[in-house]
Amino acid sequence: MAKVLRASADGRFAVVRTEAAMAEALAEVQEACFPTLSPAERIRAEHYRAHVDLFPEGQHAVIETATGRPVASSTDFRTRVDFGHYQHRYLDAVAGNSLRGHQADGDWLYGADIGVHPEFRGHGLSTRLYEARQALARRLGLAGHVLGGLPQGYHLARDRMAIEAYVAAVVRGEVRDPVLSGQLRRGYHVYGIMPGYVDDPSCAGHGVLLVWRNPLSSSSRPR
Repeated sequence: MAKVLRASADGRFAVVRTEAAMAEALAEVQEACFPTLSPAERIRAEHYRAHVDLFPEGQHAVIETATGRPVASSTDFRTRVDFGHYQHRYLDAVAGNSLRGHQADGDWLYGADIGVHPEFRGHGLSTRLYEARQALARRLGLAGHVLGGLPQGYHLARDRMAIEAYVAAVVRGEVRDPVLSGQLRRGYHVYGIMPGYVDDPSCAGHGVLLVWRNPLSSSSRPR
């Protein structure tokens, strides 16, 4: 088994570096996690293998220790962020899921993806992955971690409120979003809203630019 980076309290699950041999299983996890996301935007097995070759430190998986089965993963790369012009599309940021835009000297970690198979939710696995990502940003001395969060509960509210009002209500704790609420609890802050970020009706195509600043870095404040 790959070297354990983090383990769950009960020992049932472990965070490890993603390995190329996990690619097919992780592609299945991706499909189960994002059934409404356009297939063209899902990460496929060949993408996972390419990510491991390109930036192995930024690829994490959660395995079930009893079986070795990958049940969750996260994908990250290094980049530079122009916070004055932050609007972008997901596929552009990740170069069609190839991560070819990875900059070895980039000062921010960009969260391309995170997902936990629906059968294994409720065990704190996404928390373990966020911890691993933030630990990586600290270890590399990066300014922090940015990602495009998907407000996947917005489709239930879009007929009665604009996306800006919905996100503000989530931030205030008046509305619970199945994705965004958890990300805010993990220390991320809303920087802006990105229309047309993805092709996914659950969030009406919107992404929310979220920022976690590395407290150990003097350059972590977006400019």
